[in-house]
Amino acid sequence: MSTFSRPRRAFWGDLRFLIGIALVGLSITGVWLIVSSADSATPVLQADRTIVQGETITAADFRVVDVSLGALTDDYLQPQDLESGQVAARTIEKGELVPQTATGTAGDSRSTTLVIESSITIPEGVDTGTVIEVWQAPLLEDGRAHDAPRILVSDAIVSEVIDSEGMLSASRSTIEIVIDRAAVADVLAAISGDAALSVVPVGAGS
Repeated sequence: MSTFSRPRRAFWGDLRFLIGIALVGLSITGVWLIVSSADSATPVLQADRTIVQGETITAADFRVVDVSLGALTDDYLQPQDLESGQVAARTIEKGELVPQTATGTAGDSRSTTLVIESSITIPEGVDTGTVIEVWQAPLLEDGRAHDAPRILVSDAIVSEVIDSEGMLSASRSTIEIVIDRAAVADVLAAISGDAALSVVPVGAGS
């Protein structure tokens, strides 16, 4: 009497089955991670323009973006964190996600803005947010010439370059700058004393 044994399933067939199960599992895990990541995204504020130090900030200065920051989420400004009277504690670049440390209150700010007239044309590339030096050439006692230039403020920030009009616009420019309050008296004294002022971008080899 003959006996027939059931043919064994090939090892390769079992292996392909296990690989298939593993791939399905990986696919499911990947989808779950994507969904979990989307669910964990937090709305934070992104600067819609360059905001200079000391400038008052409002909701109109930002856009809300959803990002996944993990444990760093609380370090960035969220829409509900905006309060009346907040100012930029430093220059915030356009497109930057805004850290909590980049904002403060007007009472804490040690800076203010002044408008000065540069005796020379503003260098190309100087714009809102540019860090500059302000140089002065004091008027001599005879009132007919100026002394050698010297640094008046070493770390001012450009708030706005104001377009000049008229005959002198080709050689002079008006600019609004952000300076430390401690430097205000010196700048006003230079202006009232008819010193020739000029601005130089920091790092320009001055």
